[in-house]
Amino acid sequence: MSDAPIKKVWIEAGCISCKLCQDIVPQVFLVDDDKDCVVKPDAAQHFGGKAEDIEQAKRDCPVEVIQVERG
Repeated sequence: MSDAPIKKVWIEAGCISCKLCQDIVPQVFLVDDDKDCVVKPDAAQHFGGKAEDIEQAKRDCPVEVIQVERG
């Protein structure tokens, strides 16, 4: 894992709406009524303080659709 700050987080196609990412980082991820997960519009303000949790959500995602760009 890079020490560079997180610039962007997104969800690729294939989300199974398991809500794991939302459970780990509710400030960043939202799964609304069994729809695909989305990254909240104001999520970027939490990238610095929640970087470790975001990386955990990415690692733990059962379908590996969470993507993180650092730089």
